[in-house]
Amino acid sequence: MERLPQLKEDQLIETIGNGRVVLFFTAGWCPDCRFIKPAMPEIEQDFADYTFYEVDRDENIDLAAELNVFGIPSFIVYDNGKEIGRFVNKDRKTKQQVEDFLRSL
Repeated sequence: MERLPQLKEDQLIETIGNGRVVLFFTAGWCPDCRFIKPAMPEIEQDFADYTFYEVDRDENIDLAAELNVFGIPSFIVYDNGKEIGRFVNKDRKTKQQVEDFLRSL
């Protein structure tokens, strides 16, 4: 999973381009982020038609605010630059919950 540099929302849309993209908002200090992180390679494999990007919430605090991401870990999904779904809250997320969310799109 590629880690995105510090971006603003307009730069993000330019960077993610076409196709289906999942943004995984996380931070190194976040215990719930550390809980889901080991499952991410398997989730990426199970949803190979998506491109996954890790977004460090602390490095991208302005982007997180622009996108109304106030809890982590959180996921926002884009299809050709348009948001199609979000799983955004401060609760711990399981592999099953993330996969159910992605299947629902």
